[in-house]
Amino acid sequence: MSKRMYGQVCPIARSLDVLGERWTLLIVRELLLGPRRFKELLTVLPAMGTNRLAERLQLLERSGVVVRRALPAAPDVRAYELTAYGERLRPLLIELATWGSELPLDDEIDPGTARAELIALYLAEHCPPEDAAGPPATYQFHVGDEVFHIRADGGVHARSGPAPIPADLVVTCDLATFDALTRGTLDPTEAAASGALTTTGDPAALTRAFGLLRHRTPA
Repeated sequence: MSKRMYGQVCPIARSLDVLGERWTLLIVRELLLGPRRFKELLTVLPAMGTNRLAERLQLLERSGVVVRRALPAAPDVRAYELTAYGERLRPLLIELATWGSELPLDDEIDPGTARAELIALYLAEHCPPEDAAGPPATYQFHVGDEVFHIRADGGVHARSGPAPIPADLVVTCDLATFDALTRGTLDPTEAAASGALTTTGDPAALTRAFGLLRHRTPA
């Protein structure tokens, strides 16, 4: 028996055999935003190191959580993505994020690790279906060095990188502005008027975009 396995029939223990190692769930978190190449995962999780990342990915592949395949737009480039089985972890990780959001920050937490696309991932998954109702729409965001997009089509999903289709609205701002807009402490129209953000596309879509991406008080 591997030293890293609990060796128990219990399904909780079996889940932890695959997901309980340090960094593993953060790999899954990144893949919730879409396929990632090995180098891209290493860029967003640099402290893992090459060997540990390769080891964790191999375990996730063997367990049927991720698969490595060619990207449709670049057949010669291979990336890791979640399988249907791995996608079943999405609501579990979002609930884990909800639980973790109530923990106090301490001196060991680096504020510089904040990323707008992770904020978007969490908020998009918490958007009520009634708020996402209406004509399908795609919104692309350039926040600092980050580029990501959300798609509203009966639900709301955040993905890394540019939108695969022309976006209805493209928003450019910094992280502080993006965070304030999602928290409702800054009005989108006022932010645009002051130059805190710029847009291309339908300016009327700005209010809806941040109506979808906003912090909500837990029920």
